[in-house]
Amino acid sequence: MQIGIIMFVTHKTIDIIPLAQKAEALGFESLWLPEHPIYPVHTQTRFPGSPDGQAPEYYKQLVDPFVALGAAAGVTQTLKLATGICLVPERNPLLLAKEVATLDLVSRGRFLFGIGAGWLREEAELLGADFDHRWTQTREAILAMKELWTKDEASFQGTYFSFPPVWCYPKPVQKPHPPVILGGEAKNVLKRVVQWGDGWLRRARAVSIDDLAAARKELDRLATEAGRDPKSLTITIFRAEPDPASNARYAEVGVDRVLHLIPSVPEAEALEELERLADTVRPRG
Repeated sequence: MQIGIIMFVTHKTIDIIPLAQKAEALGFESLWLPEHPIYPVHTQTRFPGSPDGQAPEYYKQLVDPFVALGAAAGVTQTLKLATGICLVPERNPLLLAKEVATLDLVSRGRFLFGIGAGWLREEAELLGADFDHRWTQTREAILAMKELWTKDEASFQGTYFSFPPVWCYPKPVQKPHPPVILGGEAKNVLKRVVQWGDGWLRRARAVSIDDLAAARKELDRLATEAGRDPKSLTITIFRAEPDPASNARYAEVGVDRVLHLIPSVPEAEALEELERLADTVRPRG
């Protein structure tokens, strides 16, 4: 099982370059960056992650993950670089396909495309999302991007996105494209993974070990029925407690990757926390 880190990187916390360099030096497999392209001042949507419905302040200050991960690619050699998650309905797939392929190119095939549909209606609608049907829109965007990634002359006709034959370069280093890892807790998420994704990303505190074991079996069953190799579909747990025993149990039930959160704190504190995390979950020596 692989162990990575996830951090809400802002202009007030840490420079991405020392974070990426330290994560690689300590042996972590991957670095994941969330996004909120903009954050409306006035919202009615409640944040689902806190009792009072208010999102943390750093949600309003996040760096762009593609630019930041591009910088990280230039100072690392083995660290995988991931969006955790990219809000696909809030981006144009023609532009997003090029961003993904370019990042995969400059990182020499180290990009993981973690995706989601978002929870903040006001943000989503400002950026062109059909919030009530955002997963349908997300699926269509991914299918359009797969055409752009895999064909010299790509075209697409859909409900949300349509374009005539176009050239879109570069193509990704990973073939046929970087892994598309779906974040979410909806009841249909495993079916979506099998139909048009390559992995599932799930909050650790929202699911039990028994539920993960059942999900792994169901994912394998669905993959086999669809003619896909179950081993090609990953399960990633994020914001897990830094506990080696828990990580061992995750591995036993078929989780492929665990992501531990680095708090959104100033650089010196973040790097110290990264060291402590490595000592806890990846003992050295």
